[in-house]
Amino acid sequence: MFAESVEVAGKIQLVTPFRTRRILYAFHDIDGTHSLIRDWVPVMTLILGWISKNGLLPDDGDVALDLLQINGDRTFEEAHRFSLESAGLSALTQMEWAVRNAMDRRHVPEIVFDHEINRRIIREIWNGKELFDDFQEAESVRKLIREKSSSSFRVYEKLLLAMCRDENLAAARKNPEKWRVPGSMEFLRYLHDSGVKNYFVTGAVVEYDSGGIPSGTMVEEILALGYETGPGKLMEGIAGSVWNEKLPKKQIMENLCRELDVKPENVLVVGDGRSEIEAGSSLGCVTISRLPGSAARAREIHKALKTNFILDSYNPDAIRKILADENPLSGGK
Repeated sequence: MFAESVEVAGKIQLVTPFRTRRILYAFHDIDGTHSLIRDWVPVMTLILGWISKNGLLPDDGDVALDLLQINGDRTFEEAHRFSLESAGLSALTQMEWAVRNAMDRRHVPEIVFDHEINRRIIREIWNGKELFDDFQEAESVRKLIREKSSSSFRVYEKLLLAMCRDENLAAARKNPEKWRVPGSMEFLRYLHDSGVKNYFVTGAVVEYDSGGIPSGTMVEEILALGYETGPGKLMEGIAGSVWNEKLPKKQIMENLCRELDVKPENVLVVGDGRSEIEAGSSLGCVTISRLPGSAARAREIHKALKTNFILDSYNPDAIRKILADENPLSGGK
């Protein structure tokens, strides 16, 4: 399959032109890009807003969950904006943003830290940065951030399941098409039938058993939606995060490229979050941003990140004009 730098009037916007190249692999985000099961923004807003406003959650996960579920004030405007703009970042990074805000507002009196460095990192996270090894912080601060981000991530996952995901998953098992982004399955099949190997890349935790079989909540959702996964199938595999180590999507994609022995220029990246598009753009992949027309702010961000294409739906005829089986420059495969 070949990717061509063309615009399809009224269907696909060409943002950043590129030279025609062959596509061998495609890395896909899941939430909002192909799946509608996780209504994660209200949940993320609640936990980030609560921590920023009130301080660190209790170490007991059940107590923390109860606090959040009975919390009546869910109008965390700053946390809501951040949740929207941080779509695709590692959940650990999103949790770190909240923990650092709690520190900045002096809700964590037991830790001594540099306020200016902390505020700089808060700003950097909002702008999409995830790793801060170059900042001179005490190990005690780094340790607290790691531990509290990880424990908050686990509470977030439980809260997500309780507030929306489990109910939506049950509905998706009965009617998967309703919970897939329209045209998603057809798009993935088109890529697969054209010889492209598809992989899901997610910020959610993906665990593996001794036989290498993936498991976890995101895997359950993928299977419920009918995306067959395994060597030679619609989706070749799933690459995800872990509970206690921050894995930005750029790092996940770089690891995949090494494992698959493929050059990034021969990879297509499809997503609706800033992190996968920023990663794909910086690596030299071809990027497609799937964003509804109403997502004005997200479209501004993706254009600034120099995504190649923006589309709001997987229109088959339009997609065949930017992703073709034959090289348009040579007239053959």
